[in-house]
Order: sequence, then structure tokens, then C-alpha cells
Amino acid sequence: MNRFHVHIAVDDLERNKVFYSSLFGAEPAVSKQDYAKWELEDPAVNFAISARGRAPGIDHLGIQAADEDGLSRLEERARAADAGGLKEAGTTCCYAVSDKYWVTDPQGVAWETYHTLDEAALFTDPVSACCGPETGASSCCD
Repeated sequence: MNRFHVHIAVDDLERNKVFYSSLFGAEPAVSKQDYAKWELEDPAVNFAISARGRAPGIDHLGIQAADEDGLSRLEERARAADAGGLKEAGTTCCYAVSDKYWVTDPQGVAWETYHTLDEAALFTDPVSACCGPETGASSCCD
């Protein structure tokens, strides 16, 4: 099986190992004094790109749940990983209507856990648009 790979530079390895172990519900497969790696079987990857006037680079990362129960479990793990967070219900973002829960890692990278409910005709509906965490990292906030 192939795995999507994401590598993020961090300033406090131990703090981040705690955050990501909680978010993923697993300990690192490799843990060194300056490096940690998780080899996850689940989740698979949903990768998207957009051209909406934001600076190039990682906008946010996320985990898509297959159903509401899966989203509830992901939200619990995200809450355990981060003291704060933002819950959104029925928000329109990225041409989809979704329930979401956002957290921000120790570097300020936004993490979105979500369950897609339906397709949407617009990238963002101004009435129900997602905003992501306080960092405003999500391109959905444009």
C-alpha cells in the first residue's frame, strides 16, 4: 500500500509528539531525538489544490471521516490533542457541505476533521462559510 507523506518542521519535538500521538490515536513508528514518524493505515488521503489568492504552501491538513461516528471519534482525538478548537455544522466550503472540527498544532498549522454531507455549487456560501481556527489558515475564509 502507498502512503501519502507529509513532513512538517517543528520547534519542540516532544510537545509535537504528544500532539500528533493524540491526534492520530497512535504512537510514532520511529522516534529519535530529532525525528518522529507515524506510519498510519487509516486514514487514506484526500488531497486538494486551489488557486484563491493565498500564499503558496500548506494551507491546512485534515482527516476526512466516512460517517458521523467517524467524525465524532476524530473530534474527540482532536480535542485531546489541542485545548481549543472550532466546531462547524453544515458549513459550505470547497464545493461541499460538511460538519467539521478544527484544531491548530503547536506551529500554527490548521488541522480540519470533517464529514462531507453533500456537494455545493459554490466554493463558499457567505452565510455558512467555514472559517477554520483562529489562525484563519483555511482558504475557505477568503
